[in-house]
Amino acid sequence: MNTADLGLPVDVPSTALFTDQYELTMLQAALKAGTGGRRSVFEVFTRRLPEGRRYGVVAGTGRVLDAVENFRFDAGVLGFLRERNIVDEATLQWLAGYRFSGDIWGYPEGEVCFPGSPILRVEGSFAECVLLETVILSILNHDSAIAAAASRMSSAAGDRPLIEMGARRTHELAAVAASRAAYVGGFATTSDLAAGFRYGIPTVGTSAHAFTLLHDNERDAFRAQVDSLGRGTTLLVDTYDVTEAVRMAVEIAGPDLGAVRIDSGDLLLVAHRVRQQLDELGATETKIVVTSDLDEYAIASLRAAPVDAYGVGTQLVTGSGHPTCSMVYKLVARAHSADLKAPLEPVAKKSLGAKSSVGGRKWAARRLDEHGVAEAEVVGTGPVPAELADAQLLVELVKGGQVVAREPLDAVRDRHAAARAGLPLSATQLSRGEAVIPTEYL
Repeated sequence: MNTADLGLPVDVPSTALFTDQYELTMLQAALKAGTGGRRSVFEVFTRRLPEGRRYGVVAGTGRVLDAVENFRFDAGVLGFLRERNIVDEATLQWLAGYRFSGDIWGYPEGEVCFPGSPILRVEGSFAECVLLETVILSILNHDSAIAAAASRMSSAAGDRPLIEMGARRTHELAAVAASRAAYVGGFATTSDLAAGFRYGIPTVGTSAHAFTLLHDNERDAFRAQVDSLGRGTTLLVDTYDVTEAVRMAVEIAGPDLGAVRIDSGDLLLVAHRVRQQLDELGATETKIVVTSDLDEYAIASLRAAPVDAYGVGTQLVTGSGHPTCSMVYKLVARAHSADLKAPLEPVAKKSLGAKSSVGGRKWAARRLDEHGVAEAEVVGTGPVPAELADAQLLVELVKGGQVVAREPLDAVRDRHAAARAGLPLSATQLSRGEAVIPTEYL
């Protein structure tokens, strides 16, 4: 197959090869040994939060559900595996009929999480569960990292809206996923049309410096934009002289000019000067949008400035210094046989370093204090204490191979806002610190 013929789709027809080769070689060996059918439980968790972060954000769950549904080995994929001699013919025959038929439970997307939180639990035969490791981790690690950065930025921004504009700073398909994750974390809009098309995220955008430079002078550029897009448009005012550009913008568009955008310089100082100038010119309702390599710290530093919206690119799509959450997918329980009635037995990796894990099929609940504020993430393998029965976090996502928990992205976004609001106030501090609540094991 000529991969150029595939183009650059927003989605892919199959996720089966979004995996590591050892998933398939383990499968082959397990099938041959007769252990591939053993009932197994895998869990996704992170052992620690990125340095300095107070909480994590679960994002990408909806994309995981799509990936599981599309995990199919068609003729082209099987031909590739056969040509490379990656697995034997018996395994290829097994893969030809692959359909995940197990169950998946997890934290609802948008929920916050902490070290040890079992944010996803995948149950079924070893053979069908082990194949999903890489694609699940690649989605959750990326999207959760972006959503966590977005959450910190939206917290720093307060009521001021954030625009995601990082498509040009990452892979073209990762940009779509990043837009989705940013929306979950609290961003209001995106500049990426593919994200708007695929996920219904509101899109925005007007012009760049190139549009101004195209014209013989700034006046002609502003006039052309206002004539085409109306007085409510946003004019970019820092191509030449900001003060002159603002004066000219209001002269051309009138006091009903929608907004001006500042993309360089001392944003704190320039924003104050531009606000004063706009008010003096009668454009009291004209908004000020700032861009230029912003992160959560820069946004927080502009809290006292007369800024109405922020546009964020590079720092957002790279997780603001933490592009992954270091989530892992570990086998925590398995049966001695393929008999569905065979009891599950806890298994865990033992290590002298920091890579040990806790065995057993887990539940999780968030304990609240007398004011309804979270005080601990409680994770256990035995019976759920009565006082935590109504505070359990995992919900059923896939039952018998069928997705049962799809939901609108706006619901996910609202859930995150509520989950973050339920944490102690120190969760939103940008200063370095440990997880805002401890993880307790029962």
